Amino acid sequence: MKPRTADKIATTLIVFFALLIVAILVGLLGYILVRGLNHISWDFLTSAPQKIRAGGGVGPQLFNSLYLLVLTLIITVPLGLGAGIYMAEYARPGKITGFIRLIVEVLSSFPSIVVGLFGLLLIVNYFDLGFSLISGAIALTFFNLPLMVRITEQAFRTVPKQQKEAGFALGLSKWKIVTSVLLPVALPTIITGTILSAGRVFGEAAALMFTAGMSSPRLNFSDWNPLHSNSPLNPFRPAETLAVHIWKVNSEGLAPDAMQIAAGASAVLVIMVLLFNLLARYFGRFIYRKLTASKRMN
Repeated sequence: MKPRTADKIATTLIVFFALLIVAILVGLLGYILVRGLNHISWDFLTSAPQKIRAGGGVGPQLFNSLYLLVLTLIITVPLGLGAGIYMAEYARPGKITGFIRLIVEVLSSFPSIVVGLFGLLLIVNYFDLGFSLISGAIALTFFNLPLMVRITEQAFRTVPKQQKEAGFALGLSKWKIVTSVLLPVALPTIITGTILSAGRVFGEAAALMFTAGMSSPRLNFSDWNPLHSNSPLNPFRPAETLAVHIWKVNSEGLAPDAMQIAAGASAVLVIMVLLFNLLARYFGRFIYRKLTASKRMN
């Protein structure tokens, strides 16, 4: 076979499979959005769900998902940032460093149902935190932490060595170089990765069924005291998230419009994940331009 013919065949196959993957993705997203967009309204996004009557919404579930995401990031970002900086700048090559990387890889490959059962045994029962937002946030940290560590480590390793060497030449300390020289350059990548991991957390369901629970108390959105049991900001209350609500409505929903509610909630979930991804790209580029003082070329 002639090289030019082989090249054309290979190019055709690559383009075909790329278009096939895009078509499958567009078809899946289009199917979910077409079925659900007609059911989305302001009342649907803000009202509470109904158990046996039609017309329920997903307001508390949507708030629970966003609040759980914030709690998860509060735990994950400092731990992941610190561990990633240590692995990139302080850890010496050896058995201990290799063992830490192995643990990170193992954590990233855990099935969500295993993490949920682990959280049920350790966080919910042993530490007696019960089915709560904080239990779900700790469980989701096991998903986010490996990704956050890898993102931070890779972001610091991509910084040119000349910048680090210039800092040492100026007599700066190791910590000063990390915080003042390396971190501003690596920050856009870290922020982008953090937002992308947040989108992953937003759609998690299996682990939360065993940690955050599958029900939510009636919330009083006029009471923002986190110590009150019906306050939306109470991190120790059970909380049904949007992804868990979709599973629950599909499996045991008694409302006459259960399928429409599930379709609308699925569309909301997909839109939120898409927004997270688009926000990550835009915000990462915006921070990069600000920190590097670069401008778009006309």
